[in-house]
Amino acid sequence: MAKGSVRKKGKKWYYRFYVENESGNLVQKEFAGTESKSETEALLRKAMEDYEAKKFVARSENVTVGDLLDMWIEEEVKPGNLSNGTVMAYQGAVGRIKQFPIGSRKLKTVTPEHLQAFFDLLSFGGTNADGTEVKPISKGYMRQFSAVMQGAFRFAVFPKRLLAFNPMQYIKIRQKQESYELFNEDSEDGLTVPTISCEQFKALTDYLKKKDNPARLPIQIAYYTGLRIGEVCALSWQDIDLKEQTITVRRSMRYNGARHKTEVGTTKRSKIRTVDFCDTLAAILKAAKTEQHKNRFKYGELYSLNYYKHVQEKGRSYYEVYSLQRSEEVPEDYKEIDFVCLRPDGCFESSSTVGIACRTASKKIPGLEGFHFHQLRHTFTSNLLSNGAAPKDVQELLGPTRAKTRENGAFYGSRPAGNAGKSMGFRDSDR
Repeated sequence: MAKGSVRKKGKKWYYRFYVENESGNLVQKEFAGTESKSETEALLRKAMEDYEAKKFVARSENVTVGDLLDMWIEEEVKPGNLSNGTVMAYQGAVGRIKQFPIGSRKLKTVTPEHLQAFFDLLSFGGTNADGTEVKPISKGYMRQFSAVMQGAFRFAVFPKRLLAFNPMQYIKIRQKQESYELFNEDSEDGLTVPTISCEQFKALTDYLKKKDNPARLPIQIAYYTGLRIGEVCALSWQDIDLKEQTITVRRSMRYNGARHKTEVGTTKRSKIRTVDFCDTLAAILKAAKTEQHKNRFKYGELYSLNYYKHVQEKGRSYYEVYSLQRSEEVPEDYKEIDFVCLRPDGCFESSSTVGIACRTASKKIPGLEGFHFHQLRHTFTSNLLSNGAAPKDVQELLGPTRAKTRENGAFYGSRPAGNAGKSMGFRDSDR
């Protein structure tokens, strides 16, 4: 059995134990724990048990690319200071990479040619070694996959010393040349951001109302505020000031596929911002709050209340979200949260469920083909600009993002100064 110990550095505890390196010698490895000694000791015991069971610090000749990716996630990414959203995205990318033949290739046999062929396959599509067809992936996913492979192979060189050099340093991400009309008789330049019209929005909300679909409220909030899907679903009534007509955006909801949990965490780039909203949305929110109070009496003990639970794993904090009926006993470590977007029985409406509702509606409503939730954010942006808001003010309202403008005034990206958010609100006829 491996020998280990814990020690405190600053406010944090660390655990260490001896493992066998690629040369067969015992070396001491240290990992970040938590601010609790007992929790860190528990992490040490679990790590030593895993090591004894798997001998995961395998000699270099036995390590595959998939093994390397798993080691990188567990030993460098999770204990690091990346946000939970980034860690989850990297874990998802690792899972997808391991599905390709490159994932099962022995690390010692990987050459820059193998890696270049893999990234070319992702960029241009083609046929896998097993005969399956591969479609090209987006530029965003390409950047993500590249970051994962760059980080993992750098990690393989040091500190793991599984490779003498990093073959990823020779890789070029090549993209297919995009074609476009050089001359166009239309006034539009073909680079318009996807938005929906007032009529389409009304058709969408009418459809959801007819279906009694709880995705209607988050869609209405996003249309009138430009919030992202996770930000809308994570709103609590404490975040909304109906008198001043402002929303404080401080958290986001997401489903963590690696942990199989719905979680709330920080917003994109961990920024808190305040958003003004118009009279139309104020009326919608007041009506929703009244309806929720009615449902509490209608469902009685079967009505669900929502809670979050703080969990720490390997020095990383998570806030898991749960719904429990009022008749159920609530664990001591559960804290109640009063979500705005609810189903009729009181359960929170998750971002993944709202996304599914949008995709379903896009197939049912004529003219909304291809609609997705994020188009509401683009629509809000377009409506503000068409009413005279300055691009910089709109960017501030929508939160940190990459913003670009074109000569014709169209805006890309995601609180205008003063009351611009309210003054640019929509007419009651737009409801």
